[in-house]
Amino acid sequence: MESQKEELQNELYLDVRNSEISIALLHNKKLIELSRERANIEFSVGDIYLGKVKRLMPGLNAAFIDIGYKKDAFLHYLDLGAGFQTLNKFLHIAISKKQKIVNTAKIIAEQEIDKNGKITDILTVGQFVLVQIAKEPISSKGPRLTCEISLAGRNLVLMPFTSKISVSQKIKSVEERTRLKKLIESITPENFGVIVRTVAEKKMVAELDRELNSLLEKWEKLFTILPSLKPPILVIGEVNRTTAILRDILNSSFNQIVVNDSTAYEEIKNFITEIAPEKKKIVKLYSDKDPIFDHFGIEKQIKTAFGKTVPMRNGAYLIVEHTEAAHVIDVNSGNRSNSEQDQEENAFEVNMIAAEEIARQLRLRDMGGIIIVDFIDIHDEGNKKKLFEKVKECMEGDRAKYHITTLSKFCLMEITRQRVRPEMEIKTSESCPCCKGSGKIAASINLTDEIENALKFTIKKKQLNRITIKTHPFVSAYLNDGFFNSVRKTWQKTHQCKIKIVPMMSYTYMEYHFFDINDEELIY
Repeated sequence: MESQKEELQNELYLDVRNSEISIALLHNKKLIELSRERANIEFSVGDIYLGKVKRLMPGLNAAFIDIGYKKDAFLHYLDLGAGFQTLNKFLHIAISKKQKIVNTAKIIAEQEIDKNGKITDILTVGQFVLVQIAKEPISSKGPRLTCEISLAGRNLVLMPFTSKISVSQKIKSVEERTRLKKLIESITPENFGVIVRTVAEKKMVAELDRELNSLLEKWEKLFTILPSLKPPILVIGEVNRTTAILRDILNSSFNQIVVNDSTAYEEIKNFITEIAPEKKKIVKLYSDKDPIFDHFGIEKQIKTAFGKTVPMRNGAYLIVEHTEAAHVIDVNSGNRSNSEQDQEENAFEVNMIAAEEIARQLRLRDMGGIIIVDFIDIHDEGNKKKLFEKVKECMEGDRAKYHITTLSKFCLMEITRQRVRPEMEIKTSESCPCCKGSGKIAASINLTDEIENALKFTIKKKQLNRITIKTHPFVSAYLNDGFFNSVRKTWQKTHQCKIKIVPMMSYTYMEYHFFDINDEELIY
């Protein structure tokens, strides 16, 4: 029982800084999710905008919408949603100052649009549209939009202008799913649909009704604010990523949430008190001098997990390569060997270990699109099936949508994973400061000539009689002492200027800078 309890423990650590907030989710002390949210981030998934149709693209059956981003956002015909005409009618009523405001539930639904229709039949250039961000801007692409608006709560997701009531399939009990569906059907008004989330399992009607009314109030506020808005403009902002993560993943298995900022601490504590009052004691304020991620060993895990080579148990490792089109993960046994096992057993054991780490890496880096995994070759069909089931089991906790294919003849597995945000990328290697990653540096024999030429030009241009040269200690020692006569003294006589050479440990071997008597750098 104790080991089973241990497996369920989760911890959340938040490093709050002026420029960004870093959020680390640990499972059994092991980092499984990391997200970094820039301060004042714009265009987050879930944000609702009043946009304006900028261009129609019949060839793509899509439109580009101006929502205020530097690149127009993309809206495909299939993302308009079946109830787009009703949404458009609602928008027209809301922004029209002449028409009387009516309740959403009283709006008569329009006919659903044809799923095989054309964008040009529905939208026109200059038209106002109510849209929601489905994917954040990634690489050179603008945001991806949808007109199937949804408002997410902890237990429920409210969807205006649809009548669909659905319950999360992750709730295994058929009786519980039936109970929740009947309950929500009885309290949901006309013109609204609801998705019941997994955490709603065993929740009572009072709590669900309270949350549903809160989401309905949030939606109805649109009527009061839309008439005064001029597109492109944000209408309803999604909660920040910190709150969104807490809303989506907080459950009874959490035993600790640690944050290093007093303001964020109060906000999180108030949020948890509202949604799960019994858990408010798990929120703790970190106030030590050491950085929070260093103190709890998270920074070390980040540096280990985000490199091209990812170590695993017993010497095995992964090679993770990123390309524009896909990601490739190669499984290697490394120096692992077991003389008591044959090649098949060894390969199968390494592959099973790799399955756990691969599932972790996908969540940790938030890798999306196509992922090709090259497992070590195994031939036994039973082992292949077990490996496939292991990958499925390890990925069950992933909140992104994904699809896994069975292993091919050559032990390749294809995973497609939903990408809604830019992939998390952390540099774990640095370019050489001398060669800037080129592998080449200027010949040191020419360095003194280069310095003297720059020195001569600077003295003449600035009309100086005194100058300081700061450079690497090795170069400084050579200029001050040299092999025969001091180079510094020779330069002083030649250029009629007093020269001081100062060694700088922080400088690279080929680096040097000139300074005046006030220690201000001279730009030559």
